[in-house]
Amino acid sequence: MSEAIAITNVKVFDGNALTAERTVVIENGVISEAMTAERTVSGQHGALLPGLIDSHVHLLSLADLEHGTRWGVTTMLDMGSPAMTLTDSLRHRQGLADIRGSGNTASAPGGIQTTKMGMPASSAVTGPADADRFVAERVLEGADYIKVIVEDPRKMGTAALDVATIAALVKAAHQAGLKVIAHVTTLVALMNATNAGVDILTHAPVDADVDDDMARSLATRGIVSVPTLTMMRAVASLAHHLPTHGADINYAHAQATTSAFYRAGVTILAGTDANASPASPAPIPHGESLHDELRLLVEVGLTPVEALRSATVVPAAFFGFTDRGIIETGRRADLLLVEGDPTHDIAATRAIRGIWVAGVQVR
Repeated sequence: MSEAIAITNVKVFDGNALTAERTVVIENGVISEAMTAERTVSGQHGALLPGLIDSHVHLLSLADLEHGTRWGVTTMLDMGSPAMTLTDSLRHRQGLADIRGSGNTASAPGGIQTTKMGMPASSAVTGPADADRFVAERVLEGADYIKVIVEDPRKMGTAALDVATIAALVKAAHQAGLKVIAHVTTLVALMNATNAGVDILTHAPVDADVDDDMARSLATRGIVSVPTLTMMRAVASLAHHLPTHGADINYAHAQATTSAFYRAGVTILAGTDANASPASPAPIPHGESLHDELRLLVEVGLTPVEALRSATVVPAAFFGFTDRGIIETGRRADLLLVEGDPTHDIAATRAIRGIWVAGVQVR
C-alpha cells in the first residue's frame, strides 16, 4: 500500500467550474473519500485539474511518453504505430502516462503511409473484401480502436481508399466493438469518411471550410471531431508540397471548420498529433503542445471551461474511460495542479505546480 497524500487548499475543476477550496486525498493511486492523510502537500490556493487526455499522438520512444507526462498529459491515445508491439512496450510504466493505441493504420495500396511513413505493406487494404482481414489482425494484436487514412481520390487516385472500402472497415470494426477514427485533411476526404460511417474525424480540412449545414448534419449523426489545430497550423504552411493536397491550402479553413463544428454542437476532443517522427510533415512536441491546442480551441470559439472539458471529462466519457477524466472518489489520481484560474484564462494550464499519475507525483 502506498502512502496517503492530502493535497490541501485547492480549488477543484469538477468538469464545469472550480469549487471552493478543499482537500483532495490520494490513497493507493485513487481519489479517497478521506479528508486527512499521513503526508500533506499544500496546493497553495491553486487549481486542481484532472490529468489531461491527448486524443491524438504518435509514440516512438519512452522519451515521448516522459515529455508528455511532464506537461500533465496523463492519458495518451496513439493514432498509428508501425507495430503494436511498440505501443505495448510503453504501456503500464509507473509514473508515466497511460496509453491506448490503434497499431497499424488502414490505407490504400501505394499511399504515403506504406511508401514513406513506415507502415508495413500488410496495412494496405486492397478493397472492401480485405477489410475483415485488416480489422481481425488489429483485434488479434489488441488494438483499442481502428485508424483509417482517408485521402482525396482526386489528388491521390488509387492511392486513396474508396468509400466502399472505408465503409467495410467501419462495419468490421463496429462488429468487433471498436470505434473508427478517420484521418481527414481535405473536405472531400471528410465527406467520404462521414458517408462511410466513421465515428471520429481527426484533423480538419485545410483546403475548404465545412459550412454550418454540413456541421449540423455531422452533429446530428453523433460524429466527433479531434481537429488537431496545432498540427493543421504547422502543416498548412507546407501542405502545397505534399501529394495529398493542392495549392489552395490555408490554416484558416481548419479554424473555420472547427468553429462551425462548435456552433453546431459537434463534440470536440483535444488532440495534437504530437510526434517526433522524421517522416512526419511537422514534428509536434509531446505534452506542451496540448496546452497550445487548448489555446487554439479557445481562439476558434470554445470557452476555457469547454476547452478543459475537451481534454478531460469529454474524451474520458467518449472512449469509455470510467476511471478518469474527473476528480471524484474512486477515480484514478491523475492530477494536474496549476497556478491561477484556467476556467477564465486557459494559459494558466501551463503554470504547473504539481503532477500525479495514478497517485505517483512526477513533478
